[in-house]
Amino acid sequence: MRAAMAEYVRASHQAYVEASAQLAPADRLRLPLFSTRKFTVAAIGTSYLHIVGTQEELPAPQGHEICLEESIGDLNWSLRFYDPTVVPGLGLIDEREGPAINAVHDCLGLRSTLYHLSIPPGSGLSAHHAQHAGTGLAHSHAAAIRDFETLAALAPNKSELILEMNSAYVNNLNNAHALLAKSITPKLLIDSCDFDTVRKALIKELRGTQGE
Repeated sequence: MRAAMAEYVRASHQAYVEASAQLAPADRLRLPLFSTRKFTVAAIGTSYLHIVGTQEELPAPQGHEICLEESIGDLNWSLRFYDPTVVPGLGLIDEREGPAINAVHDCLGLRSTLYHLSIPPGSGLSAHHAQHAGTGLAHSHAAAIRDFETLAALAPNKSELILEMNSAYVNNLNNAHALLAKSITPKLLIDSCDFDTVRKALIKELRGTQGE
């Protein structure tokens, strides 16, 4: 299972690299997985399989814990494996209603992440699924970069808030991302903290304000 998980992570990162190759070189290096010198990927076994990329440092492996050093081009990561035998609290997580993402983060003490993939019970770790996940992640990250550039042009007097909003996105802090958007323009009406939804709504609001 560890070998299959390692191959899945590698395949998804390979797809990320290939999808981002279409970007201009400087834009490519702005993508979250490229902009950090090295990141950690935690493969976590609960009822679901969770794959979490993070810039946060984790303690050195102890006992029977395993850490694999991997790289593809400019991507460099350490792969760590966690299950209830390593972190007992993982065995107490109730995922009968779906992946408990926040509870998983809390068990590892993670406060920010670069990405989080959840694989349902019974799903295979196929190369096709990994390619789809990595490509989708690269496209999502690239779209966010374009949105933040648009926001910076629409609201040059709010540059510090936009930078903080960008940081919240990179660290997967969706509530902070939404609150910062509301700080940029209090008139913003949103009913979701989804990253893309918030940014698109903010861009639309700022463009409408300029037209007034």
